[in-house]
This record gives sequence, C-alpha cells and structure tokens, in this order.
Amino acid sequence: MSTVEWDKLAKTDNRLLPKYGHIPKTKEQKEFDEKFIEETVQQEQFKGDRTAASNHLISLGFNYLYRGDLKTAMYRFNQAFLLDSLNTDIYWGYGAVYMTLGNYEKAKLLYEEGLSQNPNNTHLLTDLGTYFMAQYYMTEPGNRKAGMKNLDTAITYLLQSYQLDKTDQNTAFKLSICYWNKGKCDKAWKYYEECMALGGQPITEAYTKDLKKKCNRKK
Repeated sequence: MSTVEWDKLAKTDNRLLPKYGHIPKTKEQKEFDEKFIEETVQQEQFKGDRTAASNHLISLGFNYLYRGDLKTAMYRFNQAFLLDSLNTDIYWGYGAVYMTLGNYEKAKLLYEEGLSQNPNNTHLLTDLGTYFMAQYYMTEPGNRKAGMKNLDTAITYLLQSYQLDKTDQNTAFKLSICYWNKGKCDKAWKYYEECMALGGQPITEAYTKDLKKKCNRKK
C-alpha cells in the first residue's frame, strides 16, 4: 500500500491515524472505548494493569505488521494508546507503520515525539537510528558527505540505545551493519558476534557473506 492510498483510507477511518488523529469522538464512541478498556484490563493475564494490556496490544500490532496487515496493526497500536496514553512504545508502533509505507519523514516525527516524552526509550532510539540508515541508503551515490553524515547519525542513536540495553539483538545487528558500511571491520565483527550471542535472529545469510567478504579475518 502506498502512503497516498493510506491517507485516502484514513480520511474515512480515523483508526488509521496515530492517536485517532485527535478527532473528537461521539458519545457512543467514548462509551465503546470505556467498555473496551474495562473488558480488556479485567482479563486474568493483565490483573487490572493498563500498561501491561497496552504492551500486549503493541506486541499484537507488530505481529500484524510483520504479516503485512498494516490496517489491523494500526488498530492495535491505537487501542494500546487508549489503554495507556503515556506508553511511549506506541510511537514505536506508529513509526513502524509509516516506515513500512515509505513515509520516512512521518515516521521520524513520531519517533521524535515519543523520545521527547521518554528520551531513554530504546525501541525509539534504535528505530530513529534505522531511519537515518534508510536515509544513508537513499543518498545519491555522488553525495558521499551527506551519506556519511546520515550513517554517523544512525550510529549515534544506535549507540545510545545500546548503552541503555545491551541485550537487544536488533540494535547490535544494525550497529554491525553501520560499521560494515563505514569499513570499520573490528566493530562490525564485534556487534555481529554480540548479536549472535544473543540468538542472532535478525542476522541474514546474505549479510554474513558480505561481512566475511569485506572484513575477512586472517587466521
């Protein structure tokens, strides 16, 4: 789905807008929301904890996102917002939807909005770093200076995230890729091996081959 198609759908369905687009709700809609919140938090797994319920819906949202169902993903992220509007991981979800749509600037604004509320949210730091990685790859080949600036900015955000949480495989993997792009082989291998030690789930066979080819180790 394109950004244009998404925006067209969102004009008639505010559930596709982050935080419902701040559009005032009818009395019936408010009552429906209250019923949803009450029924959700009463579930045994949440024991009245709205933040736990919100986190669960964010997780569900990402499951739908990975399956390519962006609409249902956004519905779940907005339900997570209903349950706990202070849960800044909702911006992680919102941003992921717009990154998938290719609307990188909208994603960036959402990541930054979340970080303005919680500067130590590692999910947001890593994904803002991912935004700058995307900008690096989209930089014109002849504009190396701008490309390197984006790559260095990506590393800055990823390292901030890494310092706060050294157990995130995604962060370690992306740091390895960034340093590989910079030709800093020692660091590329360092974060690759850390990611592998954590399970190595994000690592692709193609990247492993590229790393070995560019950063061959002498035995």
